[in-house]
Amino acid sequence: MGQKIENLGKIPGKIILFGGIYSNLQALEALKQISEKENIAPENCICTGDIVGYCAQPEETVQLFKLWGAKSIVGNVEIQLRENAQDCGCEFKEGSRCDGFSQLWYPYAQSKLSENSLEFLKTLPNHINFQYAGKNITVVHGSYFNVSEFIFKSTDWEVKKPNFDATDSDVLIAGHCGLPFYHQEENKLWLNPGVIGMPANDGNPNVWYVILEDSNDLFNFTHHTLNYNFKLTSKLMQNGLLPEEYSRTIVTGIWDNTEILPTFESGLQGFGIQL
Repeated sequence: MGQKIENLGKIPGKIILFGGIYSNLQALEALKQISEKENIAPENCICTGDIVGYCAQPEETVQLFKLWGAKSIVGNVEIQLRENAQDCGCEFKEGSRCDGFSQLWYPYAQSKLSENSLEFLKTLPNHINFQYAGKNITVVHGSYFNVSEFIFKSTDWEVKKPNFDATDSDVLIAGHCGLPFYHQEENKLWLNPGVIGMPANDGNPNVWYVILEDSNDLFNFTHHTLNYNFKLTSKLMQNGLLPEEYSRTIVTGIWDNTEILPTFESGLQGFGIQL
């Protein structure tokens, strides 16, 4: 399937960036309320993909996202779901705990999504381009070259740099890794707003997003935490079908394991996010 790219042109006003809703309806409801409070238009709310994931309400989450009118690219989960694939495409190591958990939550999500939701997922582009505060910006999931590539703050700049060259971008907005961060070199910025569906392994149940502001043609971004009804999210996940470990993570803010993390990020578990 070819790469579908949506160009939004020059965007005025504030922008909310977020990723990984992961079927967490309560977090999505809370973020939608933030956007309305901040008078941020739905089309200025942009998700880095993985609307569907670990939590208990995939169908309700997709339908609310569709109703809201926000923008999103596909994550690896959306690609797999709309192709009726047998796994989530996260590229977890075979036999790992994450791989085992995915064999529970992914079939659960498949079983809950309506044809209407699957058709909506098929409309989502692979990447989004737009201009903001004089900068060319591209939204990717993992990387421009690989939707499932895990890129972290500690990932070498030489790995990130080709993405800017290939997209002719000043700013790359990315998701997938689950942790908020930014990395700036050579007048280029790699910005991960974090995800709203799961905590950031920082010992806090709150989740993360970013607000962009164009102030006198200056590009400004700020990371924010989102408080939501995480106790309800966790309770709904305790249904005998989803991993209990993930329902605990929702409350504790600590991941069950750090298999996907490089040494630097793994060492920060429970110590808060270093921005």
